[in-house]
Amino acid sequence: MRARTRPERAPRRLPRVSPERRAAILELPVSAVTHAALLAELPFARALEATPPPAPLPASRGSARVVAWNAERCKRVEAAADLLAPTGADAILLSEMDWGMARSGQRHATRELAAALGCGYVFAVEFLELGLGNESERARHAGEANAVGYHGGAILSRHPLLDPALVRLGGDGDWFDGTCGERRVGGRIAVVAKLRVAGTEVALASVHFESHADPPFRAAQMRTLLDALEDYAPGAPALVGGDVNAHSLGRRHFRDREHLREALEEDPERLARPVPHEPLFAVAEAGGFDWRRGNAEESTERRRAPEPSARGVLKLDWFFTRGLATSDPEVIPALDGAGAALSDHEAIAITVAPQG
Repeated sequence: MRARTRPERAPRRLPRVSPERRAAILELPVSAVTHAALLAELPFARALEATPPPAPLPASRGSARVVAWNAERCKRVEAAADLLAPTGADAILLSEMDWGMARSGQRHATRELAAALGCGYVFAVEFLELGLGNESERARHAGEANAVGYHGGAILSRHPLLDPALVRLGGDGDWFDGTCGERRVGGRIAVVAKLRVAGTEVALASVHFESHADPPFRAAQMRTLLDALEDYAPGAPALVGGDVNAHSLGRRHFRDREHLREALEEDPERLARPVPHEPLFAVAEAGGFDWRRGNAEESTERRRAPEPSARGVLKLDWFFTRGLATSDPEVIPALDGAGAALSDHEAIAITVAPQG
C-alpha cells in the first residue's frame, strides 16, 4: 500500500534559518540522504504562517470568485496588487512567493500583498534557497545575500481562512545538488485552507507541481495531493488550483530541441493541449475532480518555450473541482498598467458555488 501524505496543521509561525546555518548547509555532502535529514530537521518544512484579515468579511453567501497565479517571485508587490484588486477575488491562490530574497528586494511578498489587498493569508515554504536564484538572478545580484531565503506558496482572502494546512508533495531533493539550476532545500507543496461559501466549507488547495520532472512524476504528485485532501476534508467540496506544470514532456526532453521537434510533429498541439500526455488529469478525474468545465481555453505561459514552439502556447495553470458548480473561467493577462509583464504566467480565475 502506498504511504499517504497527511496535511500538516501546526505550527502557524515560521521560524527562520540563520545565515550561518544556510552557509553551513552548503558545506555538507551533496546527497539524497543529507537532504532528507535536513528536511526532517529544519522546522520550516512543517510550519505555516497564518494571519487573519484585518477586517474580515462575512462568508460568501452564494458563490466565490477564486484566482490562481504563479507570481514568479512577486518582485513588484504594488503592481501585483493593482492587477488582483479589480478581480474582486474571494480567495487568491499563489505560488512562487519570495520572503527575504535579494532578487525581490528582501520583501515578504505574501504579507505585503495581503496587506495591500486587505486580506488575511496562509503562507508555507516550498524551498529554503541556498543561493541568489537562477543564473540570471545570480548575475544580477552578485555580491548580495538573502535576508531569509524563503520561497513558497500562499492563499489570500478577505474572508476567514479556516483550518490551514500544508501538504508536501515530495522531498526527494532534486534541487539540492544544483543540477536544476539552483541550490535549494525542500520540494513542491500545496497550501490548503477552508473557505465558507453559501454556508458550506470548501477546501482550497494552492498547488505547484514540479517543472523539472516528467508526466508520471506529476501524476504521482496529484495522487499525493488528493490522498491528503481526503484526510483533510473527506468528500467535501474542493477546489485545487495553480501551476501544475503540464507541459506534456519531461523537462530533459522539453529542453532537447530534436526530441521536442519530433514530439510536436507527432502532436502539434500537445503544449497547448497537454491533457492526453499528462496522466495527472486522469488521476484527478478518478479522484472525483473535474477539470473540463472550469478552465478557459487560452494558454497561461508568457515565456518563450524552446524552438520550434511559439511564445504563449503552454497551458500550465489549471483548476480542478469536486462538488462545485463552476462558471466564468477566465485567463487574466499578468501585465501592469504600462503593459509590462509581472510574471511568466498569466493568472486564471473561476467562480464556484456548492452544488445542491
